[in-house]
Formats: sequence, structure tokens, C-alpha cells
Amino acid sequence: MRKKVRVAYLVSHPIQYQAPLLRRIAQEEDIELRVLFSSDFSVRGYRDEGFGVEVHWDVALLDGYSYEFLPRLRDQGKTGFASLINYGIWSRLDGGGKAEGYDVLWTHGYWSVNALQGIVAAKALGVPVLLRAEATLIDRKRTRWKLAIRRIFFRLLGHLIDGVLSIGSLNKENWQHYLGADFPEFSMPYAVDNEFFQRRSRDAAAGREQLRSELGLEAGRPVILFASKLTERKRCVDLLDAYVLLVESEALASVPYLVIVGDGEERQALEAKAAASGLSGIRFCGFKNQSELPRYFDLASVFVLPSRHEPWGLIVNEVMNAGRAVIVSDHVGCQPDLITEGVEGCVFPVGDVAALSEALQRVLGEDETATRMGEQALRRITGWNFEEDVRGLRRAIAAVTKKIEA
Repeated sequence: MRKKVRVAYLVSHPIQYQAPLLRRIAQEEDIELRVLFSSDFSVRGYRDEGFGVEVHWDVALLDGYSYEFLPRLRDQGKTGFASLINYGIWSRLDGGGKAEGYDVLWTHGYWSVNALQGIVAAKALGVPVLLRAEATLIDRKRTRWKLAIRRIFFRLLGHLIDGVLSIGSLNKENWQHYLGADFPEFSMPYAVDNEFFQRRSRDAAAGREQLRSELGLEAGRPVILFASKLTERKRCVDLLDAYVLLVESEALASVPYLVIVGDGEERQALEAKAAASGLSGIRFCGFKNQSELPRYFDLASVFVLPSRHEPWGLIVNEVMNAGRAVIVSDHVGCQPDLITEGVEGCVFPVGDVAALSEALQRVLGEDETATRMGEQALRRITGWNFEEDVRGLRRAIAAVTKKIEA
């Protein structure tokens, strides 16, 4: 038995959410992790199509784990089926005839040229494949023939992979639907660096009044926070309409503010709509980087993510680490795992503006409600962490290789 099991992780580019998890996995004494990136566009800086701005992440993306960037045939600086095409995956997996090959291929996603060629190469070489992806059954409507093609694709995919790493309940449901209830599945929760966000949020409290002053917010008034891309799918427009409805109803003793953090294609239209409402409590703050977000989490009384077709919503994990109440639509993938109605926050039917307005009223109607929900949110997210990810990954590796203990 080898002292270590060699794991190749194939992923499109360095991702701010994943870097701390990869550092944690690299600490496992019996797992030798090597990350194979298709592109470095997130490191060198790029224009994010969703945010519509140039992005340079202010957190370490490459520290603390072993990695390499694969030779490129195509690099369009974005993700997509054929946006990134590399060569050399096969030679890495089998060691190129000069070194030991890998015991496991773990790939992030399946719908790209690189992911598919990695999966096929691993199958041909006899290397077990573990797949992690975000898909859920709460998705865009598809025609009957597209659904048929999707079923055929997953039936074929099931013959090429050895196990799936489920990020949550809806993702697990998706795998069982397409691959069958008996297909090997291992829980590897979609988590963020809880310690980082909790520490940053605690530190932010000291500068709360300064941020209030910067945004022109009166002390004592509740703050409703949105922080995501301003795109149609994120449905910030629903929150804006619900906010207007809430304020005009005069249901709350203190009129809340609506703070919108993020940028994107819908910003101009949203700003025009906010101006037309005549309400003075709406603030647009633009894109904020990872280390800046906890300042806004700390300011919030409640956070809202009204998205449609949201596979997970990691921003919810982040804000729960600040101990804040959360309202999400029933299309947000993390909801069954992280938000129980009336406990950590509220869940409303996607697109139902009146229901969202009522949820805001329930959370903000009494000061202690938002506080209590925030405490429950912090308690729940603390157990949804990287340690659970490592345990799930170990169970999966042990099952497909028999070379380490779960």
C-alpha cells in the first residue's frame, strides 16, 4: 500500500471560493493533491461578464497547494464548453511514462471540452474519476428533445465516472435522477472559508459607523442587503419592487434602507427604476471584492438573494458567517440545506414580489427577529465547513481506490 494516494484535480481556473479548500486538502498527509488548471485568467485579471467590470481578486488564489497550468490550445479568458482547450491531460494522468501516474482524477464540472477529455482519458487509463458539479433539477425549461439528449448524455457519463461529490440536497437529487439511486455518491458540501468570513465580519464592526457615514445612512434604521451580479437571473429587480411595496405599505415603524452591492448589465435600468420610485433609501455601491464584502454583511439587518435558477448561492454561506438573517427564493440551491423557513430566515416563491415584501416585513417587524435569525444562521453555517468537505472527499477516494482510510 502506498503511503499517499495521488489525486489530480482538473478545473478551469483558480477560483476564489476554492483556493482555501485546496489548501486544506493539501494538509492531508496521505493525499498528494495536484491541481491542473486550464487557464490563469482569474489570476492575471479579467473582465467578468456577469459583473461587467475588470476583476482582480484580492485574496490568495495559488498559495498553499501544488498546481500547474496545462499547455493551451485555446484560452478565451472565460469559461464555456470550448472557451478553454488544453493538451497534456493524458500524459499527466499516466505519468508520461517517466513518473508515477495518478490514482484518482477529480474534475469540477462535466460540460467542457477539457472536462470531457479528462474523463475519457482517465477511463482509458483505468484511473477512477470523481465528479463534482453544481447542477440541480431546478433549471431552465428545456424542450422534450433536449431533455432526451440530456438523459442520454448522463447515461453515457455514468459509464465513464466512478462517483459523484454532491454539494447539497438538490445536487444529490439531480444525480440520483439522472444516474440512479444506487450510483456511488459522496457528500462534499459547498462551503466557504468560514473562519475568514467570521473573522472579517467581527473586525468590520469597528468600522460600521464609518461605512454608514460613507453611504449616508442614518443610525437605527434597518438595512436590507443585496450583494451579487446585477443580471436578470439574480432578480434584483424583484427585491427593488418588494422594497418599494414594503415602504409604501408603512408596515414598519422604521423605514429600512436598501443597499445594493454589485455590478452588471442591469445596473443602469435598476438605478433608473430606483430614481423613478422617488424613495431616498436606496444605495448602489458597485462591485466589492472578497475582503470588502464583510463590511457590508456587518451593516445588514437582513440579506436577500431572490435569484431564479441559482444552483447554490455561495454568497449566502458568506453572509451567514456574519450572523445575519437571510431571505432567499425557492430557486436558490442552498435553501434546503441552509435556510429553514422562520429559523435562519425566510423562503419565498421565486418572482413573487408580494411574498418577498411580506418576508421582509416578518424579519424586520421586530428587532429581535432579525437578531435571533442571524444567530441561528451563524450556528448552522458553522457546521457546513471544509472539514466536512475533506471527510467526504476521503470517503470517495477510499471507495474508488481502497488506498486510504475514509
